[in-house]
Amino acid sequence: MSHYSFKLPDLGEGIVVSEIVEWHVAVGDQVDEDQHICDVMTDKAVVEVTSPVSGTVESLACDAGIEIPVGSELILFATAAPAIAANDSSDTLAVVEQTPAIVKPTTVDNQAAGVAAIRTASQSPDNVLTTPVQKRLVLTSPSVRKRARTENIDLCIVAGSGASGRINNSDLEAFIAAGGAQASLPITKLAAANTTTEVKISGLRRIIAQKMLQATNNIPHYAYIEEVDLTALETLRKHLNDNRKPKQQKLTLLPFIMQALVKVVADFPHCNAHYNAETEILTQHSAVHVGIATMTQQGLMVPVVKDTQALDIWGTAAQMAQVTELTRAGKANSAQLSGSTITITSLGAIGGIATTPIINAPETTIVGINKMQQRPVVIDGQIVIRKMMNLSSSFDHRIVDGYDGALMIQALKSLLENPGAIFV
Repeated sequence: MSHYSFKLPDLGEGIVVSEIVEWHVAVGDQVDEDQHICDVMTDKAVVEVTSPVSGTVESLACDAGIEIPVGSELILFATAAPAIAANDSSDTLAVVEQTPAIVKPTTVDNQAAGVAAIRTASQSPDNVLTTPVQKRLVLTSPSVRKRARTENIDLCIVAGSGASGRINNSDLEAFIAAGGAQASLPITKLAAANTTTEVKISGLRRIIAQKMLQATNNIPHYAYIEEVDLTALETLRKHLNDNRKPKQQKLTLLPFIMQALVKVVADFPHCNAHYNAETEILTQHSAVHVGIATMTQQGLMVPVVKDTQALDIWGTAAQMAQVTELTRAGKANSAQLSGSTITITSLGAIGGIATTPIINAPETTIVGINKMQQRPVVIDGQIVIRKMMNLSSSFDHRIVDGYDGALMIQALKSLLENPGAIFV
């Protein structure tokens, strides 16, 4: 028997620490080589980490939701092979923060007894829990944790029959069957209807929070809002969709805006650029890589349609659908979530009248799309109903002067109101 210390690998992108999003193994589990052992968060995406060896899990570096340095011990294996050198010769930088409590397997009768104790406590005169519940490190799967949250059950009071007290789905089901669905967190004396819930900000939400703070603290935003008449564009869009080929992606408004941006930024290269404040260098791009701010179950992400200038309207629609669908499904890779040179953000039907979008650093420009709706508009002295929408854009005022920002949006407005010019 020997031991193998697997260090957190270098995931690239200049990452020095990474957050453990989810463990797929627990202490005591037998693991095969190349088995998926955990998910790790980078600045761009969630990366699957696999085991380099076969063996038994002896310890994990930390709970899910904790950050550890690259090169520190991620997991310790006991292996049957002769002693193997660790994947990193450096000293271990992190140690196991908590040691799982060893809990003996219990039967359904034991579960029922625990529930009965809690019920008895809840019926006491002061409505205070009299039977102490010892908090311990809970080892279980994300699906069990989700079910427990749904049933309002504190997993600390559920005994696990797995290795090192790991709670399996059958353990939770047995607890619920014994009446545990009504046994939630330790009961305290009822007070006024004022409760609080503490939620640890981790994973993608933590990354979003950091990036939004950095962008608002470091970039002087300049906002410019203009209304656009999309009546003609909507007529063209309907015509193209009605006559599209079976394999062609149905056109939304976004591909037209993306193609219009390709033409516009040719005259405003500093709006299709990255700015590095430390080196004071502005990198202008001839290629137009459009980021599409996309809401997912995990939070806001920005998949990228690369080389939009080389695509026609149908190719733009197809590429956008592909990367946004992969992103919403949690399957987009780092390359598909990085490299944008200008970003579009849209709230779709929610829209609103105007927004003040935050720049996707290190870019200099973001174009926000608001709700399209019919409005009365005066044209040649007559009130007519037109399909109108507001563009809400933000610029890095260190690079883009207010006058230039206004000119760029006016150029974009002109193309969208005369959509045939987009294709000339």
